[in-house]
Amino acid sequence: MIIEWILLFVGLLLIAGTALFVAAEFALVTVDRATVNRQAAAGDAGARSLQAGLKSLSTQLSGAQVGITVTTLALGFVMEPSLASLLAGPLDALGLSDGAAGTVSVLIALVVATLLSMVFGELVPKNIAISSPLPTAKAVIGPMRMATMLFRPLIYVLNGTANGVLRMIGIEPQEELRSARSAEELESLVRRSGAQGTLEQPTAGLLARSISFSDKAADDVMTPRTAVRFVRRSDPATEIIAAAVETGHSRFPVFGEDHDDIVGLVHLKRAVAIPPDEREGVTAGQLMVDVPVVPETIPLDDLLDQLRAVGLQMAVVADEYGGTAGILTLEDVVEELVGEITDEHDPVAGRAERRRDGTWTFVGTLRPDEIEEFSGVELPEAGPYETVAGLVISRLGRMPVTGDSVELEAIAAADAVLGALEDGIRLEADTEEDLPRVVTVRLTVLEVERRRITQAHLSSVDPGRRL
Repeated sequence: MIIEWILLFVGLLLIAGTALFVAAEFALVTVDRATVNRQAAAGDAGARSLQAGLKSLSTQLSGAQVGITVTTLALGFVMEPSLASLLAGPLDALGLSDGAAGTVSVLIALVVATLLSMVFGELVPKNIAISSPLPTAKAVIGPMRMATMLFRPLIYVLNGTANGVLRMIGIEPQEELRSARSAEELESLVRRSGAQGTLEQPTAGLLARSISFSDKAADDVMTPRTAVRFVRRSDPATEIIAAAVETGHSRFPVFGEDHDDIVGLVHLKRAVAIPPDEREGVTAGQLMVDVPVVPETIPLDDLLDQLRAVGLQMAVVADEYGGTAGILTLEDVVEELVGEITDEHDPVAGRAERRRDGTWTFVGTLRPDEIEEFSGVELPEAGPYETVAGLVISRLGRMPVTGDSVELEAIAAADAVLGALEDGIRLEADTEEDLPRVVTVRLTVLEVERRRITQAHLSSVDPGRRL
């Protein structure tokens, strides 16, 4: 009887050992490296030990897995027989036959040992490690490193075998967990933090736009030439003032022979500085200044540097053939960081508007990433187009007319909500799984002006499935 109680105590120690290895495995993977490095630099002994362990993370994790396997197997050999032996006597006293008592005691011992191992050896330490990774990692790293040294020969053999298999299938093993993140991963993390309330929405939006800023080029933010108000070099100053009244803008590109021959930039203030009775005799060519010309493909980072260098707030964007693709202003670039900027001269109506039924109407010149920013629905961007109007035309295969519509698959964020028309199904927010969904949406042409889609409509057709 004493031996059984000793074996039972040993079994409890083995469960504690399993708990240590499980806690180490989860804590080492989830702990924040930057915090560990900062505390280690400040002289924290526990952080220094943890820092050393993280440098051989793959080995430490292998040690934890070996430890879990060994302690779990040993638990089965030690605890179950001792529990069965201790339970056999009470079951005999209940009047069960020897055979029945032996069978029942083994089953009860198996269930109890399994429950103890799962609850106290795995689930509890796992949740503790996930909830408090840094304190847990500091607490277990010492015993973990000692156990790794003890199991080193076995770890070496097992790791070597596993690494050999990985190399055979073309994967190079890594000793340390990759801590750096791509721009896409960072942006996804920021948006998810905003959706869950960890970051305030304005802060999350600013961070997400800042991360994606370097991926954008001039053609992503420019105003296309079809929407630009040009001024001829020979036009008088009164024409500049009239253009400002018409558009609400203060800067205009000046052209010579045609719109592909941009010769300068003129500002409204230079025109109004001319005495009224002299304005008819002063031309835009006399008031203009040189304007920088940039390619469509220039990154916004480089473009911002160029605008700062020349001290101007506008540039002309040229296409690959040397023609004028459009213009962009410093405001266009800044809006990619801080969002839409409006002033008293901007139209009252926004570029996108949410309807009472949850659907959206917007101008056709919006880009797919701008649609995603306000609706949470990511439209396809890989194609011969820059705007949603271009996406619709690409899918139609012809020039659009009012009433045309296309249905396409899109990716909706977990918190996205999108209304539907009568023949569609409304897309509701579902943040429980925190997973994006593949959905079917409909883009409808509401208004066409001179072959350009000026107004479009976005609605849900099918709420789809999770990725």
